[in-house]
Amino acid sequence: MLALPWFALAEPNTDAARMHHEMAAQVLPANGYQSKVALGGSVVALTRTGVIDRKKLETLYAEGGGDPRDLAQLLGQPSFRPILLSATNARLYVNLLWPLGLANRMAGNKASPLNGPDLPNYASTGGWTLGRQRNGAAYFNALPIVPLSSEQEALVIRVAQHTFRPCCNNSSFFQDCNHGSALLGLLALGASQGLGEDDLYREALAFNAFWFPEHYTHIALYFKVVDGIDWRKVDARTALSANFSSASGMQANVSRPLQRRGLVPAQSGSQCSA
Repeated sequence: MLALPWFALAEPNTDAARMHHEMAAQVLPANGYQSKVALGGSVVALTRTGVIDRKKLETLYAEGGGDPRDLAQLLGQPSFRPILLSATNARLYVNLLWPLGLANRMAGNKASPLNGPDLPNYASTGGWTLGRQRNGAAYFNALPIVPLSSEQEALVIRVAQHTFRPCCNNSSFFQDCNHGSALLGLLALGASQGLGEDDLYREALAFNAFWFPEHYTHIALYFKVVDGIDWRKVDARTALSANFSSASGMQANVSRPLQRRGLVPAQSGSQCSA
């Protein structure tokens, strides 16, 4: 289960806690985020080819809670209903999209920084133990799960190269962790379903926010307090850039300014574990 952020445990009538609760309500809508992206047949294909070992994922899901009927349906049947992402299912979608980003074949992956002698040693490859193979490196760029035109693939790579997350200093194109792979999988699905660049950035920001709720609440707080911009008006490209969403950018450009204002405690950074 995801740990509660510190402000969820604080007295809501303190100024800092009140502001955090207000920002969290904007970043993490209580009713979830209605994505434009559907899984389609991707998860079924991953399961049939062994990239996802159904029994392993069902065991993990049971340990984390949730309705097993939801998972059984996603693993066994194509899903053309756009994802409704929530705090409850965010962890599940990391584990469904992670193997997709890892295994989906794209010509551009030949130039991925992942594609080298250290391939088995990354959190995204060696850490993927929910397939039939012992090391997820066996699946890297291996299967044509999501068909993309050359223009769509170029769009995916372009957005991925400019999309960061607070647990790492690498872009999603350098998918060295589970969240990087998951976001790359999401972008591929979105592009294949006709989403343009602006929509892909908005999708990426919404998913990152549910995967890193405390950090994106802090980013929203930064834009509100320092720049006077409400979260709904923040440009998704800007929020996802290395200046704000990378580990170092987050620390230098978000955490420190908020710490100086007494709005956040000192932090040690994010973890990639979902």
